[in-house]
Amino acid sequence: MKKSLTLGIVAAMALAFSLTGCNNTTGTTAQAPTATSDSIAVAGSIVYFNLDKVMSGYDMANDLRSVLETKVGSIQSEIDRRGKKLDKDVKDFQDKIDKGLLTRSVAEVQQQKLQQQQQQYQQYAMQKQQEIAEEQQVTLNQIANAINEFVLKFNADKKYALILTTTGDILPTPVVTGDPTLDITDELLKGLNDEYVKTKSATE
Repeated sequence: MKKSLTLGIVAAMALAFSLTGCNNTTGTTAQAPTATSDSIAVAGSIVYFNLDKVMSGYDMANDLRSVLETKVGSIQSEIDRRGKKLDKDVKDFQDKIDKGLLTRSVAEVQQQKLQQQQQQYQQYAMQKQQEIAEEQQVTLNQIANAINEFVLKFNADKKYALILTTTGDILPTPVVTGDPTLDITDELLKGLNDEYVKTKSATE
């Protein structure tokens, strides 16, 4: 059961999480019913929670996403700066060629240098894009791990037979519809944030 729960959460989060946060698909969205108070499901019940809502309201996810966005923004700014400098160098070189300001031998040397610069820039941009992808994956893994560990601890007390997730896009799979009293989203989210506050306070 633990393995199935882990895979279910990670798979659902892979769909829900992106660089800017949870999926925000426009258009009509079918939502699973949500409870207005804590779930009253008893031990042995099959319950579910809305992962979009958890991702949106989970303080740890928001903090990590903010850090990630700052890192990505910094990396992208440097990529853009280097790209603009390369474009300017190419334009200046072409301008000198058009005006006949360079001898053939000098032009050939400068052209080779520009080609090397372009190759270096492409390698740099590719490396940084890989770093961004790794940062995104690590962030996703951290959030998934935190949610999974809490859900396991949460269910050790609740003893539900099965905990499902719904992402809320188009049809909130795997729960298309369900009894609102079996929706543990609010209770789970409160527990996640309470635990995160304790953990964060302990490390500060």
